[in-house]
Amino acid sequence: MSVKPIPKSEALKICEQLRADNSRKLFSISKMQCGGCMKFSKGDMSKMCFANGEGNRGCNLVNAVYDKKKK
Repeated sequence: MSVKPIPKSEALKICEQLRADNSRKLFSISKMQCGGCMKFSKGDMSKMCFANGEGNRGCNLVNAVYDKKKK
């Protein structure tokens, strides 16, 4: 099974939505993952987790949302 790449604009949009959703949570693993990504990337899209995988598939959270939407 081949995995389709995620367009950068779509990956960034999903990432932003995930961060907004996580900001309302008191504690969650995904909130910690997003917080770490933002801290180390300093908001630079090319250094964010999703950009570190082939086809912008470096973030399991972004991948899950994208794949669910495309089913």
